[in-house]
Amino acid sequence: MKKDTHPEYHTIEVKLTDGTAYQMRSTWGKEGDTMQLDIDPTVHPAWTGGTSRLLDAGGRVSKFKKKYEGLGF
Repeated sequence: MKKDTHPEYHTIEVKLTDGTAYQMRSTWGKEGDTMQLDIDPTVHPAWTGGTSRLLDAGGRVSKFKKKYEGLGF
């Protein structure tokens, strides 16, 4: 391997929103730093299934539905 081309890995602590902490290796910060997460898999709707509504930005969904309503979607 070439020297000085790879990032420096070190151990940091990652704290989730519920207070759970994990030790992991990362290139973020310095050795022993703590990364506090605001959003993580325990609270984000993408992982918890908390959101079931479809966001319609600028009427695109309704425009699509109207355009293809006769095809049985």
